[in-house]
Amino acid sequence: MALPSMSSDFLCLSNSNFSGPKLCLGKSKCPSQKQGQARTSGSGYLNIKVCYSTSRRSANYQPNSWDYDMLQSLADGPRLDDKIYNDRAKLLKEEVRCLIWDEEAKSSDILLLIDDIQRLGLRYHFKDDIILALHRILQYEDFSDENCSISSLCYVALKFRLLRQHGFEVSQEVFKKFKGEDGKFKAKLSKDVEGVLSLYEASHFGFEGEDVIDEAKAFTRSHLTHTLKHLETTKALFKRINHALELPFPRQMRRLEAQWTIETYASQSNANHALLQFAMFDFNFVQSAHQVELRELTRWWRALGLSDKLSFARDRLMECFFWSVGITPEPQYGKCRKALAKVACFVTVIDDVYDVYGTLDELELFTRAVERWDVNMVDDLPDYMKLCFLALYNTINEIAFEILQERGISVISYLAKAWADLFNTFLQEAKWSSSKYTPSFQEYLGNAWLSSSGPLFMVHAYFFMSHSIKTKELESLQNYHALLRLPSLIFRLCNDYATYKAELEKGDATKGVLCYMKETGKIEEEAQEHIAYLIEEAWKKLNKEATGGSPFSKAFEETALDVARVAQCHYQYGDGHGAPDSRSKNRVSSLFIEPIPLNWLETKVNNKS
Repeated sequence: MALPSMSSDFLCLSNSNFSGPKLCLGKSKCPSQKQGQARTSGSGYLNIKVCYSTSRRSANYQPNSWDYDMLQSLADGPRLDDKIYNDRAKLLKEEVRCLIWDEEAKSSDILLLIDDIQRLGLRYHFKDDIILALHRILQYEDFSDENCSISSLCYVALKFRLLRQHGFEVSQEVFKKFKGEDGKFKAKLSKDVEGVLSLYEASHFGFEGEDVIDEAKAFTRSHLTHTLKHLETTKALFKRINHALELPFPRQMRRLEAQWTIETYASQSNANHALLQFAMFDFNFVQSAHQVELRELTRWWRALGLSDKLSFARDRLMECFFWSVGITPEPQYGKCRKALAKVACFVTVIDDVYDVYGTLDELELFTRAVERWDVNMVDDLPDYMKLCFLALYNTINEIAFEILQERGISVISYLAKAWADLFNTFLQEAKWSSSKYTPSFQEYLGNAWLSSSGPLFMVHAYFFMSHSIKTKELESLQNYHALLRLPSLIFRLCNDYATYKAELEKGDATKGVLCYMKETGKIEEEAQEHIAYLIEEAWKKLNKEATGGSPFSKAFEETALDVARVAQCHYQYGDGHGAPDSRSKNRVSSLFIEPIPLNWLETKVNNKS
């Protein structure tokens, strides 16, 4: 891999027949250098820097998959300020709200409606209505299934899931009535496929130590897997079960789930036309807002020039924007989304500096410069790091200034600390790699949850999303409360599970799977099972923290969940960031490039009739 071009004040004199170190003249420092003085033809002295040639690794990453000119030319779809679309959307929204408050509707029907609203990506429109409706149902009813339009199991599981999700206290004991005298779930329940599917999704809102929920998850997964083998692949039920087994609804990235649900919901005979049409309108509205942001980010990224000048690093703007949308999908969080996309771009490049390109001496200097957050230290860095440091320094200061303007609080110390913490974890991994040291599994995890960059994303998101910034929350933020640590651990474990083979090929043996195998003597399959088990356990703890167990707002708790969700999604089929395949690319394209044709609904309705 060719070295980046050097600036004019950094001149290396080399002889093609000379195999030793190069002589470098100028102000910039070279890695691995010795320095002396030589008299020039004049009266002064000239600094001579003896730079030993450095062997640089290359990870041979896939090139960027996206045409930035095409992204810049994306046509505006329906915008939130388009009067015709906006007026129609308002009418549809009120029609859906009336359905939530229908006093004659059965509780089971209201719960099913709330579930559909959430799956279709519309919850942010009806947050208050949903909470009040759940309060009303909880106040006047227990978990009895009298006067219910769905099976007892389906109703209890759905009610449990929705109440848990929205922070209501509900015990796992509600499922004990579905167990037999032997203490196991009754075998006859397997005939109620809708109920089993509902219980399977509810089981993913379990807390640590809830044995009944764990048993429910094992029972339902087994029976759904068996059912799948006996269904035609074209059946709607097959698609729903297969979708849930791949990644259940509570762990799906919200925008992707909305898109998938719109298509499947349209095929249902009992689909509500107003709800479906509003979901389609809203999907296109939000996509249009994302397209505007994406065009702005494309201009920023090209002007920054890192992808051109640091050719060893991954160019992943589109994938970074996908991450930011996964963390904060709602249209009102546009500024947060753009900031997170920029953060993700820098994390990607800097990760490659530490993983692949930089020498240990250079990485030490880079880490110290970020720790001090001092632009004057740029002169100590090699040229390619100067570019990277100054771009990072300016961008994060601009983000802090934007927050200062809007919130009246200076946050640069919090942002800089988060970056310094990340750089130190990257440096630790580089030291392990350089010395060929394989840490213990716990030693690895103690560093890896932070090096995932999950806490960094959440620290930046907090200052954009919190309506009132409280001292207790700031303390919890700086100390990396469990609400930040747990989704970051899930992020790291999902990444390790998907990427450890590729990382090993490029010489990095410090991945969780490999550390666990070396420490325990377990085979690869056993190590993978252990990683999957740890992901499940982390989710149980996160469920508890994110349903009212933390000092943070409900909105920020949802952000923590979304960090874990987008990690599960992004690494579902492999390394969706470093080596995106066709499935990953299709997901990105469907979210940001391809709107849902509004005449598609009429076609679906006509086909059903």
